[in-house]
Amino acid sequence: MHEYKHIFGPVPSRRFGRSLGIDLTPFKTCDFDCVFCQLGSTAHTTAERKEYVPTEDVIAELREWLDKGGEADVVTLAGSGEPTLHSGFGRVLDFIKSECDIPAVILTNGSLLHLPEVRADAAKAAIVKASLSAWDQESFRRVNRPNPSLRFDDIVSGLKAFRKDYSGELRLEVFLVPGINSDPGQVARIAALADEIKPDLVQLNTAVRPPAEDVRAVTPEEMERLAGLFRQKTEAIADFKSKLSSEVEANEETILAMLKRRPCTAAHIAEVFKMHPNEVAKYTGKLVSQGVVKQVEKNSEIYFSGG
Repeated sequence: MHEYKHIFGPVPSRRFGRSLGIDLTPFKTCDFDCVFCQLGSTAHTTAERKEYVPTEDVIAELREWLDKGGEADVVTLAGSGEPTLHSGFGRVLDFIKSECDIPAVILTNGSLLHLPEVRADAAKAAIVKASLSAWDQESFRRVNRPNPSLRFDDIVSGLKAFRKDYSGELRLEVFLVPGINSDPGQVARIAALADEIKPDLVQLNTAVRPPAEDVRAVTPEEMERLAGLFRQKTEAIADFKSKLSSEVEANEETILAMLKRRPCTAAHIAEVFKMHPNEVAKYTGKLVSQGVVKQVEKNSEIYFSGG
């Protein structure tokens, strides 16, 4: 099976089902260093926008994948860092919209939506999921540990401006971290900002997969109570489900490629590749013994991660 450099998956997404990922930046190229990031810490944050990977190479891989009959629930600009840092992400969205019927999604931290050119390109996506896990500069610093050039007020202003002109579906993800932003009074302040932004949906998230720091997860019961603080439709993100059968061949190469991008449980791997749990165990056992995959326990579950 051909191994792509800039696209990966489809991989399991608790938000969108089976997602073909598009990686537009080198690993951990981001303007945030979130305490909850499943990819680990960002050594050096950057807010510089440029063509981090060749846009034409990304489009060529997408074209090849489509020509081979690739299927997914969504095509998602996500991956190893903040996708809107890539100056050509709008061209990638143009290609997806013109060449296939699969909805395009951007998973963004929203940090650059105060820039008109970023808002114009992001509006080409069918769904934009933006993050809002703070309520002022100090909480922003604690949760997201941003590049020093970023101001929280600019992010909120950018989200409001984007909502005003965007006709697609805007989702706002609030990542809850006990001891930092999960008290009802703190969440109420985030909810007040969400009410000003007016997303179509608020999604509450917490540290299910192994995060950058040793942070705890908010319990499902707590998340349900906190959801009541938001005026918009609000949900706690459930485990992913897919309406498609797998078209991806399961082998050591494809499983390792997925685990390098995203830590997964054995159940996640089985769902993506439509494999029996015993078959998954054979592959993961071999990859762990080879030292190319490690096991991490989180919330009483074992996650496999490619190093």
